Amino acid sequence: MEAKQEPMKVVIAGGSSGIGEATARHFLTLGAQVTITGRDPARLEAARARLGAVRAELVDGRDAAAARALFERLGPFDHLVLALTGGKGAGPFGTLSLDDIRAGLEAKLFAQLTTLQAALPVLQQSVTFITAASARAALPGTAGLAAVNGAIQAMVPPLAAELAPIRVNAVSPGIVDTPWWDAMPAERKQAFFQHAVASLPVRRVGQPGDVAAAIAMLACNAFITGTVLDVSGGVTLAR
Repeated sequence: MEAKQEPMKVVIAGGSSGIGEATARHFLTLGAQVTITGRDPARLEAARARLGAVRAELVDGRDAAAARALFERLGPFDHLVLALTGGKGAGPFGTLSLDDIRAGLEAKLFAQLTTLQAALPVLQQSVTFITAASARAALPGTAGLAAVNGAIQAMVPPLAAELAPIRVNAVSPGIVDTPWWDAMPAERKQAFFQHAVASLPVRRVGQPGDVAAAIAMLACNAFITGTVLDVSGGVTLAR
């Protein structure tokens, strides 16, 4: 009689909305045991209610002590997805506050790295960063975002070599319809998305599920490491 295979265990840091929540939902369809984290209690509880069979943990990814305590409680697990992000760093460079870039680095780069460090003692198989196509799309007004996301992407190959046999990858989403855009006035957002639809080779903006499927593929394919996977609908292609 064959031994029953244990379900894979996945932690989605920043899983209370958008791509993180969609990734949690995707892994649930694969039969995984999923833990999501978030720093806003109301959003975290709302996501837990929408997702159903997940464990939800209130943790700020920038807090190293809290992150270490979380992973000590969870124990060994298979896959870590770093969906932690912030909303600052966009705008014309000449007038952009450098404090906004610092805030963007703290909310995304340092939050993701802090969480990964805390998870290493119990992480078994893979980590997947979520960056953004701004790292190499050369779009005006995104230099600050490029600095944040480019820093993460630059770390993927050396971390893959250093942390082996843990696999290290990243997905680089383009324009995806998530709450990240909610700070933009509704009419401006709609106009921006319409322009994107006309210019993107795929003729649509992305949905969180598009990125979630790519994340799950990277996590589950044991022969991929050191890779930054573009999931942008072609926004980085020369036009």
